[in-house]
Amino acid sequence: MPQPKYRKIAVLGYRSVFVEGQFVDSYDPTIENTFNKMVSVNGQDFNLQLVDTAGQDEYSIFPQSHSMDIHGYVLVYSVTSMKSFEVVQVLHDKLLDMVGKIQVPTVLVGNKKDLHMERVIKPEEGKKLADSWGAAFMESSAKENQTAVEVFKRIILEMEKADGNAPSEEKKCFVM
Repeated sequence: MPQPKYRKIAVLGYRSVFVEGQFVDSYDPTIENTFNKMVSVNGQDFNLQLVDTAGQDEYSIFPQSHSMDIHGYVLVYSVTSMKSFEVVQVLHDKLLDMVGKIQVPTVLVGNKKDLHMERVIKPEEGKKLADSWGAAFMESSAKENQTAVEVFKRIILEMEKADGNAPSEEKKCFVM
Protein backbone atom coordinates (compact mmCIF):
# COMPACT_ATOMS: atom_id res chain seq x y z
CA MET A 1 0.00 0.00 0.00
CA PRO A 2 1.46 3.39 -0.97
CA GLN A 3 2.17 6.03 1.65
CA PRO A 4 -0.74 8.42 2.36
CA LYS A 5 -0.59 11.65 0.38
CA TYR A 6 -0.84 14.85 2.38
CA ARG A 7 -3.30 17.47 1.09
CA LYS A 8 -4.37 20.76 2.69
CA ILE A 9 -7.90 21.95 1.91
CA ALA A 10 -9.53 25.26 2.81
CA VAL A 11 -13.27 25.31 3.45
CA LEU A 12 -14.63 28.76 2.68
CA GLY A 13 -18.14 30.07 2.90
CA TYR A 14 -20.60 32.52 4.27
CA ARG A 15 -21.06 31.71 7.97
CA SER A 16 -19.58 28.32 7.36
CA VAL A 17 -21.86 25.42 8.11
CA PHE A 18 -19.07 22.87 8.18
CA VAL A 19 -17.51 21.86 11.47
CA GLU A 20 -15.22 19.01 12.53
CA GLY A 21 -15.62 17.27 9.18
CA GLN A 22 -19.41 17.42 9.32
CA PHE A 23 -21.97 19.75 7.82
CA VAL A 24 -24.06 21.10 10.69
CA ASP A 25 -27.41 22.85 11.00
CA SER A 26 -26.30 25.87 12.97
CA TYR A 27 -22.91 27.18 13.88
CA ASP A 28 -21.73 30.47 15.30
CA PRO A 29 -18.23 30.84 13.88
CA THR A 30 -15.71 32.65 16.02
CA ILE A 31 -12.31 31.17 15.17
CA GLU A 32 -10.58 29.42 12.31
CA ASN A 33 -10.59 25.69 12.93
CA THR A 34 -8.14 23.12 11.56
CA PHE A 35 -8.55 19.37 11.76
CA ASN A 36 -7.34 16.20 10.05
CA LYS A 37 -9.21 13.45 8.25
CA MET A 38 -8.06 10.31 6.45
CA VAL A 39 -9.90 9.51 3.23
CA SER A 40 -9.23 6.75 0.72
CA VAL A 41 -9.81 7.31 -3.00
CA ASN A 42 -9.07 4.68 -5.64
CA GLY A 43 -6.93 2.67 -3.22
CA GLN A 44 -4.80 5.68 -2.24
CA ASP A 45 -5.03 7.08 1.30
CA PHE A 46 -5.03 10.85 1.70
CA ASN A 47 -4.22 12.61 4.96
CA LEU A 48 -6.31 15.76 4.69
CA GLN A 49 -5.69 18.86 6.75
CA LEU A 50 -8.93 20.82 6.64
CA VAL A 51 -8.94 24.53 7.37
CA ASP A 52 -12.44 25.79 8.18
CA THR A 53 -12.29 29.56 7.84
CA ALA A 54 -15.03 30.30 10.37
CA GLY A 55 -17.36 32.29 8.16
CA GLN A 56 -16.02 34.70 5.60
CA ASP A 57 -18.14 37.41 4.08
CA GLU A 58 -17.60 39.54 1.02
CA TYR A 59 -16.06 42.35 3.08
CA SER A 60 -13.49 40.16 4.83
CA ILE A 61 -9.87 40.63 3.98
CA PHE A 62 -8.82 37.36 2.39
CA PRO A 63 -6.10 36.03 4.72
CA GLN A 64 -2.92 34.93 2.99
CA SER A 65 -3.00 31.77 5.10
CA HIS A 66 -5.99 30.69 3.01
CA SER A 67 -3.87 30.58 -0.12
CA MET A 68 -0.47 29.37 1.09
CA ASP A 69 0.21 25.64 0.81
CA ILE A 70 -3.45 24.95 0.05
CA HIS A 71 -4.03 22.18 -2.49
CA GLY A 72 -7.79 22.62 -2.97
CA TYR A 73 -10.82 24.62 -1.93
CA VAL A 74 -14.36 23.76 -0.88
CA LEU A 75 -16.66 26.77 -1.21
CA VAL A 76 -19.92 26.37 0.70
CA TYR A 77 -23.17 28.30 0.39
CA SER A 78 -26.66 27.68 1.72
CA VAL A 79 -29.32 26.86 -0.87
CA THR A 80 -31.68 28.87 1.37
CA SER A 81 -29.67 32.10 1.12
CA MET A 82 -29.08 34.24 -1.97
CA LYS A 83 -26.63 36.28 0.12
CA SER A 84 -24.45 33.22 0.79
CA PHE A 85 -24.51 32.36 -2.93
CA GLU A 86 -23.32 35.87 -3.78
CA VAL A 87 -20.63 35.71 -1.07
CA VAL A 88 -19.05 32.50 -2.46
CA GLN A 89 -18.74 34.23 -5.83
CA VAL A 90 -16.86 37.14 -4.24
CA LEU A 91 -14.71 34.72 -2.20
CA HIS A 92 -13.84 32.78 -5.35
CA ASP A 93 -12.74 35.98 -7.09
CA LYS A 94 -10.62 36.98 -4.06
CA LEU A 95 -9.15 33.50 -3.95
CA LEU A 96 -8.04 33.63 -7.59
CA ASP A 97 -6.55 37.10 -7.04
CA MET A 98 -4.63 35.86 -4.00
CA VAL A 99 -3.21 32.69 -5.57
CA GLY A 100 -2.53 34.39 -8.91
CA LYS A 101 -4.09 31.64 -11.00
CA ILE A 102 -7.10 31.52 -13.28
CA GLN A 103 -8.23 28.18 -11.88
CA VAL A 104 -7.64 26.16 -8.71
CA PRO A 105 -9.02 22.76 -7.65
CA THR A 106 -12.43 23.66 -6.25
CA VAL A 107 -15.70 22.03 -5.24
CA LEU A 108 -18.73 24.29 -4.90
CA VAL A 109 -21.15 22.90 -2.31
CA GLY A 110 -24.76 23.96 -1.92
CA ASN A 111 -25.62 23.05 1.67
CA LYS A 112 -29.05 22.53 3.31
CA LYS A 113 -30.51 20.73 0.29
CA ASP A 114 -33.03 19.05 2.59
CA LEU A 115 -34.78 22.40 3.27
CA HIS A 116 -37.03 22.25 0.21
CA MET A 117 -39.52 24.88 1.35
CA GLU A 118 -36.84 27.50 2.07
CA ARG A 119 -34.73 26.83 -1.04
CA VAL A 120 -33.97 29.93 -3.13
CA ILE A 121 -30.97 28.68 -5.15
CA LYS A 122 -31.82 25.96 -7.67
CA PRO A 123 -29.31 23.13 -8.23
CA GLU A 124 -28.96 24.28 -11.85
CA GLU A 125 -27.76 27.71 -10.66
CA GLY A 126 -25.04 26.16 -8.49
CA LYS A 127 -23.99 23.83 -11.31
CA LYS A 128 -23.84 26.73 -13.78
CA LEU A 129 -21.64 28.75 -11.43
CA ALA A 130 -19.33 25.78 -10.78
CA ASP A 131 -19.07 25.12 -14.52
CA SER A 132 -18.09 28.75 -15.11
CA TRP A 133 -15.24 28.25 -12.63
CA GLY A 134 -14.19 24.87 -14.01
CA ALA A 135 -15.12 23.47 -10.59
CA ALA A 136 -17.02 20.41 -9.40
CA PHE A 137 -20.49 20.89 -7.91
CA MET A 138 -22.39 19.02 -5.19
CA GLU A 139 -25.29 19.63 -2.87
CA SER A 140 -25.26 18.45 0.72
CA SER A 141 -27.29 18.32 3.88
CA ALA A 142 -26.40 18.40 7.56
CA LYS A 143 -28.88 15.55 7.88
CA GLU A 144 -26.69 13.35 5.65
CA ASN A 145 -23.24 13.19 7.26
CA GLN A 146 -22.01 10.84 4.55
CA THR A 147 -22.08 13.82 2.18
CA ALA A 148 -19.03 15.35 3.88
CA VAL A 149 -16.91 12.32 2.94
CA GLU A 150 -18.19 12.56 -0.65
CA VAL A 151 -17.16 16.23 -0.75
CA PHE A 152 -13.65 15.31 0.39
CA LYS A 153 -13.40 12.54 -2.18
CA ARG A 154 -14.51 14.95 -4.88
CA ILE A 155 -11.97 17.63 -3.97
CA ILE A 156 -9.25 14.94 -3.90
CA LEU A 157 -10.18 13.95 -7.45
CA GLU A 158 -10.09 17.63 -8.49
CA MET A 159 -6.64 18.09 -6.91
CA GLU A 160 -5.29 14.90 -8.50
CA LYS A 161 -6.64 16.01 -11.88
CA ALA A 162 -4.90 19.38 -11.50
CA ASP A 163 -1.66 17.52 -10.65
CA GLY A 164 -2.00 15.37 -13.78
CA ASN A 165 -2.82 12.28 -11.70
CA ALA A 166 -6.41 11.82 -12.81
CA PRO A 167 -7.47 8.20 -12.44
CA SER A 168 -7.70 6.56 -15.81
CA GLU A 169 -11.05 5.22 -16.85
CA GLU A 170 -10.66 1.47 -16.86
CA LYS A 171 -12.00 -0.01 -20.02
CA LYS A 172 -12.44 -3.75 -19.82
CA CYS A 173 -12.95 -5.93 -22.82
CA PHE A 174 -14.01 -9.55 -22.59
CA VAL A 175 -13.84 -11.95 -25.51
CA MET A 176 -16.11 -14.94 -25.14
